Amino acid sequence: METRRAFRAHEGLAVSDPNAYWFRAKRYGWGWGLPSSLAGWVFFVIWLAALLVGFVWLKRFNGLLAALYLAVMTVLLVVVCYAKGEPPSWRWGDREK
Repeated sequence: METRRAFRAHEGLAVSDPNAYWFRAKRYGWGWGLPSSLAGWVFFVIWLAALLVGFVWLKRFNGLLAALYLAVMTVLLVVVCYAKGEPPSWRWGDREK
């Protein structure tokens, strides 16, 4: 079973289900845009709240620790986007490669 993509049968062909992704790929460039599903939005709002509260709280005690927290939270976001988002690749709008 492939975990990065969900497939459904449509007229005898396996096609990618765009609703299975939490984050859609950006139209231009590499990476992901805003969430495209409810689960993605829930994760993003919780992640953003944890980022802001944790950073402000840690900054009061130690700026280096706050910077480390920011880096760890950024890595967490990228890992979740990679696992739950469309496969990343360079995109140039509607043009074909």
